[in-house]
Amino acid sequence: MEHAIDVLARTLWGEARNEGTQGMEAVACVVLNRVLVAQKSRGGHYWWGDDVVGVCLKPFQFSCWNANDPNRPKLIAVTDKNIHFATALRIARRAVHGVLADITGGATHYHTKDILPRWAEGEVPVCTIGHHIFYALEG
Repeated sequence: MEHAIDVLARTLWGEARNEGTQGMEAVACVVLNRVLVAQKSRGGHYWWGDDVVGVCLKPFQFSCWNANDPNRPKLIAVTDKNIHFATALRIARRAVHGVLADITGGATHYHTKDILPRWAEGEVPVCTIGHHIFYALEG
């Protein structure tokens, strides 16, 4: 469980550290919603991963984990002395323990307002939180 909390916290920090508590909570909801989709799928497996760690570390899903991301060394090295990472750890603990409310309306995808990825073309967002737009898509 501690490993899942650490990986999720690093994902939240890497993806949304400048989005405040609500922004990091929203990214945590996306991870949890992807895990939920996996649990509902036949056999309990889904291409995103089967659990929090698998979803977070799935290649090319969360850019903060990409090997070529310039902030990845910071992501690996950050500690709870960093106020944003300390917040991410608190959120990750709540998420992994199942006490984080879904503020995204079931979102499984998101992107920043600055881009429109191909997968989002024609899709209807479920919410916007900070600089991220969220979508409830199955795959």
